[in-house]
Amino acid sequence: MAAADLEKAQALGKTDPSGAVGILHAIVKRDVSGEDEEGIRVKEQGILELGTLLQKTGQAEELAGLIKFTRPFLNLVSKAKAGKMVRALVDLFLDMEAGTGKEVELCKECIDWAKDEKRTFLRQALEARLIALYFETIQFLEALQLGTALLKELKKMDDKALLMEVQLLESKVYHGLSNLPKSRAALTSARTTANTIYCPPKLQAALDMQSGILHAADDKDFKTAFSYFYEAFEGYDSIDSPKAVQALKYMLLCKILLNSPDDVQSIISGKLALRYAGPEVEAMKSIASAYQKRSLSEFNKTLTVYKEQLVEDKIIKAHLETCYDNLLEQNLCRIIEPFSRVQVQHVANIIKLPLDLVEKKLSQMILDKKFHGILDQGMGVLVVFDEPVVDKTYENALETIQSMGKVVDSLYNKAKKLY
Repeated sequence: MAAADLEKAQALGKTDPSGAVGILHAIVKRDVSGEDEEGIRVKEQGILELGTLLQKTGQAEELAGLIKFTRPFLNLVSKAKAGKMVRALVDLFLDMEAGTGKEVELCKECIDWAKDEKRTFLRQALEARLIALYFETIQFLEALQLGTALLKELKKMDDKALLMEVQLLESKVYHGLSNLPKSRAALTSARTTANTIYCPPKLQAALDMQSGILHAADDKDFKTAFSYFYEAFEGYDSIDSPKAVQALKYMLLCKILLNSPDDVQSIISGKLALRYAGPEVEAMKSIASAYQKRSLSEFNKTLTVYKEQLVEDKIIKAHLETCYDNLLEQNLCRIIEPFSRVQVQHVANIIKLPLDLVEKKLSQMILDKKFHGILDQGMGVLVVFDEPVVDKTYENALETIQSMGKVVDSLYNKAKKLY
């Protein structure tokens, strides 16, 4: 009877998900005895089928309830099977990214249950997921404390796959805290561990993504970062992960920051990227267009229109601020180029920005020696000087003295050999 109901629910899964969920709920709620092997097998399969259907239909609250409801039943199956089921259900719930606010609480409850049942491997796997949750909810201190304790434990047990996962998470947390040297060290450890085991495509793509982020943030090496993001994009694309769009966004960002906005269109129209057309890609395309035209107004308009895709992504936001500064400097240099003396208000009117912001940026550019001049704040005027001619007399004199020193040393060494 139960087996027939399960087959019926599986058949209904694609055509009538709500009907299938009802049947599976009935299977899961049935009581089974420890001697009924067939009943246990059917209920076990029903729980996993129900979890998958609840994830597909976006019923996060029901899935969280299912995880708690099935705990008494787990005592009837082997430890390995029980651990596999809990891990599968928790992964289904967390992969939904529903933002119910109960994710951390649920994960902690499952960890406590695993501790009570003395299921060490399951507890460690769940703690790794909890670190990821802490990172996503910007609880960096808690993530580091749990990560440090878990890393010590995993190194003793020699669980390389989970060790690499935790090291990668540690790298992400340190990057979130802007501690780039420690983030790079943790990533190097994760890569070293990954070289000793088979690394699944999802984890390999995550490693490449983090490598690209660090190269872009630390060294401003956007060429190498682009290569890593491309590898990550291909990895995520091969497993149909939604993170492929994020990797594609970062690839396009690298091209913009490399002053090659023309390449953005050729990447977007490529065979792989065509599948990911949507607001994320359109946002980057619009930024590239504004950067190419050197238009600040278009740049600001894009940031407003695509706020969710650009400003709410911390990596994109950090680099777009640099992008905006470069664009502002280029525009200001172009405006003041014909003048030797110009009112700051006139410059602000042309560029359509507030006077105090323009004044602040001009003074910063003078200090950074982007151009030579002074700001007369009493008159509200910018005085631009000609580029000073560099006197190379001292440089040439030093070079000559150094060359003479080498000649004298050489003659001295030859003279020493004669005596």
